[in-house]
Amino acid sequence: MVSAMKFIESIRAKARSDRKTIVLPETEDDRTILAAARVLSDKVASIVLLGDPGKVAESASRLGVSLDGARVVDPKDSPDAERYAAMLAEIRAKKGMSPDEARRLVLGDRLYFGIMMVKAGDADGLVSGACHTSADMLRPALQIIRTKPGRKVASIAFAFELKDDTIGEGGVMLCADCALNQDPDPGQLAEIGAETAESFEAFVGSAARVAFLCHSTMGSARHPFVDKVQAAVKIARERYPEYAMDGEMQLDAAIVPEVGASKAPGSPVAGRANVLVFPNLEAGNIGYKLIQRIGKAEAYSFLQGMALPVNDLSRGCSVDELAGVIAITAVQAQQCGRVS
Repeated sequence: MVSAMKFIESIRAKARSDRKTIVLPETEDDRTILAAARVLSDKVASIVLLGDPGKVAESASRLGVSLDGARVVDPKDSPDAERYAAMLAEIRAKKGMSPDEARRLVLGDRLYFGIMMVKAGDADGLVSGACHTSADMLRPALQIIRTKPGRKVASIAFAFELKDDTIGEGGVMLCADCALNQDPDPGQLAEIGAETAESFEAFVGSAARVAFLCHSTMGSARHPFVDKVQAAVKIARERYPEYAMDGEMQLDAAIVPEVGASKAPGSPVAGRANVLVFPNLEAGNIGYKLIQRIGKAEAYSFLQGMALPVNDLSRGCSVDELAGVIAITAVQAQQCGRVS
């Protein structure tokens, strides 16, 4: 088990043990340059920066950081661009993409070029979102990388380092879905719970305890919203018996032992949850921002359920968050089993 204050350091240590290559396409943003310099200095990952080499060097000089060891690639001048374009055209041929359209995207959109690097095995993962919207980043990711075998749903989870180490697992909590699926049906919600449980156990090293959140606890209210979450819990228990999952439950019943014991006696999760599954995107987006901003928690977002690691950030991310998500992406790449 890792404590909250040690969570991201434990991720960095895992990343250092088998360094992966991570692509950063948003070199126009100073945060990307600063985070890349930090990751290189800490030997967390190898870095590929997409952009004009002269402008990247100018930014590093202005910011007073070293990018020694980074590879800077301008898609317009890359000898790999035509190969990536041909691959993209083949992948999207059934959707009507022409070779000319594929070439235009690869040469003109650094996100597409970077994601094709990952797809082709020339890089292990990608981190974006400091400048691009989630939709801009997730569209090519879902088109090209797609979900991993056995999964139908991708989702965005947040790992939180909480100031109160009595909550979650020594102050570490994972929450999903916070930024992708608008209104998941019960089967999708169950899969999001299982995927987040898997992420928790891989990152934290402790057993996941998953609470499916609702405004009701164990039938205390009646409404179609409640019915959906109850159905998701039933599906989750049937499909993913390897994880401790329970619900529906209110937030206090999920994380406060006294409330959990009162509202959900006998539950293996109530009062001790370390993974929270939100019933829809409205709740998830509001919930994670409350934890992050009012709770003053360190937050690290990542995309889960994908065949290869490509991660989206909030445009309000800090350099610390960006560097942390690069480390998480590197650890996800280790779990994919690819050899760099």
